[in-house]
Amino acid sequence: MKAAILAAGCATRLRPYSDDTPKTLLPVAGVPILRRTITSLMRCGFDQFVIGTGYLEHMVRDAVADWFPGLDVEFVTNPIFRTTNNAYSLSLLRPHLERDPFILLDGDVVFDLAVVEGLLDRGPDCLAVRSVGDIGLEEVKVTADRSDRVLAIGKHVPVRGAMGESVGIELFSAASSRLLFDALARRVHGQGLVNEYYEASFQEIIDHGASLYGVDIGHLYATEVDTIDDLLAANARLAARPTFATGPAGVRLAV
Repeated sequence: MKAAILAAGCATRLRPYSDDTPKTLLPVAGVPILRRTITSLMRCGFDQFVIGTGYLEHMVRDAVADWFPGLDVEFVTNPIFRTTNNAYSLSLLRPHLERDPFILLDGDVVFDLAVVEGLLDRGPDCLAVRSVGDIGLEEVKVTADRSDRVLAIGKHVPVRGAMGESVGIELFSAASSRLLFDALARRVHGQGLVNEYYEASFQEIIDHGASLYGVDIGHLYATEVDTIDDLLAANARLAARPTFATGPAGVRLAV
């Protein structure tokens, strides 16, 4: 199974921590975010990885090679990462993902393993939604019908009536993969919307009849590390309850 991880951004809101380290390599409870992500995905059966890089990409490549020698991984560079957004980075992954089922994750998401397991149990096409806790105006929010089919997704969605916050983990079928990359091509490259979030393309395929379903993760932990406060909160949360998985060569890794 394929997994796509977007890790191109320079994370200006995490300075000075991100001055010389990509956000995805920042440690949470002693383990870099990307290492946690790959370890968790491997436990769930994902064995092919496509990682979108940009800022300090050599550090990401070297880290993955050191942690997971022999991993089936492709790195795709966004050469204009400073002036584009995640929709552009995702569009560049098309040759490696189009027409294949895959899971998509932002490179700054820290999550419980059970979040991914819940998506796999539901089956594509779906995305993880956090309904517990406060939802900020700047968060990507989701509204859905009574069957949890997503009706609207984006930062513009009103908090009132929202199912919850999209946490940046989505599972796509092969059919939806094709539709998504067609939409990204139209919007990002055809219309020049290089600063869009990829949720705008999710919305386009939904508006044209595709079905994506929200999976409420309840009290399971999933958070994006966008700011220093986010990083400190994630460190405190995971340091209080580390768990372990067996990594390469039998090494026990916190996840």
